[in-house]
Amino acid sequence: MAISLDIAHKHSDPLIKIAAVDDEAVAKSADEKPTLIGLDRTDLGKALEAVGVAPKQVRMRVNQLWHWLYVRGISDFDKMTNVSKELRNRLKFAYTIARPEIVSEQVSVDGTRKWLFRFPSRGAGKPVEVETVYIPEEDRGTLCISSQVGCTLTCTFCHTGTQKLVRNLTAEEILSQLLIAKDRLNDFPDADAPEGALENNSNRRRITNIVMMGMGEPLYNFESVKKALLIASDGDGLSLSKRRITLSTSGVVPMIERTGDEIGCMLAISLHAVNDELRDEIVPINRKYKLEQLLDACRNYPGLSNAKRITFEYVMLKGVNDSLDDAKKLVKLLQGIPAKINLLPFNPWPGSPYECSEWEQIEAFADVVNRAGYASPIRTPRGRDIFAACGQLKSASERLRKTEREALEKAQAAGEA
Repeated sequence: MAISLDIAHKHSDPLIKIAAVDDEAVAKSADEKPTLIGLDRTDLGKALEAVGVAPKQVRMRVNQLWHWLYVRGISDFDKMTNVSKELRNRLKFAYTIARPEIVSEQVSVDGTRKWLFRFPSRGAGKPVEVETVYIPEEDRGTLCISSQVGCTLTCTFCHTGTQKLVRNLTAEEILSQLLIAKDRLNDFPDADAPEGALENNSNRRRITNIVMMGMGEPLYNFESVKKALLIASDGDGLSLSKRRITLSTSGVVPMIERTGDEIGCMLAISLHAVNDELRDEIVPINRKYKLEQLLDACRNYPGLSNAKRITFEYVMLKGVNDSLDDAKKLVKLLQGIPAKINLLPFNPWPGSPYECSEWEQIEAFADVVNRAGYASPIRTPRGRDIFAACGQLKSASERLRKTEREALEKAQAAGEA
């Protein structure tokens, strides 16, 4: 991220100007300021230098801010008690660490939580919204994070695929989904829980795992996803193990090796078919990257081993891909790849053209796969009653035409004036 500030405007010494700002100036709208959330350590150091931190102090100050942002979960500069008031004022004047807006929070009968978050337009013409889901289980808590507003892939069984791509999310917006979820679940140590947050009387983490399986194709937004996940796995901050971070792709073959080399997380593949003919139809990216190319990339995934298996996701569609012959072909297709196969009962959504396979058929399918030596858990649908289950996420955001965006931005500017 390039850091550019006009804080020295009309004054030869920016530090004098910053020191003199009053509360009204400090309260300047957060939307007008760059955020420190989502910056890596190098860019955070540049941001500190831009507000006058001496080069010899930058590393120490970066470590201080990193701790407050990602260990303590602070979203207010004034709570950084070991940072001088003068520097806090400089930071408040130039930057924001405020959380984005929570539009809604829903809780399923099974404890699953779904949030709708609103982010600035950033070229989309108007603010955009994405959904994020938290799935609590007895031995873990999994947060399903979105990487794009909408999606380009149009997988026929996925509700998100019916929403055209509006824009990519920034590293800050991807990471903010985790930070807000931790706020709402009271998952930061010693933090003041916000009003309405879940009571936490345990000493264990509520969010133990991250899956990039929300809205969008993560590998079509690689740089932002990479930056966010490296911050999430940083051992001096949020400290999530890379073994507990899974990135799911529909098969963007050229980016798979880079994912292993540069992020080092676990990999999941949205497979859903055992031949090119069917996969071309239900996962259209297969028309560009065929199964043979995809599976070759999986076999060569950096770090692949029996201890670091690839997860293959397979949605069970009645009469489409759920025969026992399909199960046998699936086993043969994945031969030689250390793998786990997640069978996903199809989660219906309004207008969907499919039905979920019968439970007996799913179990018979799983038996074939299990007998071949593959772990084949059937994922229990979670959050269906609030449309938070796999394949059900969608927001109302739409990308405006260029003329509409320009007209809206012009009207907003006139109103502010």
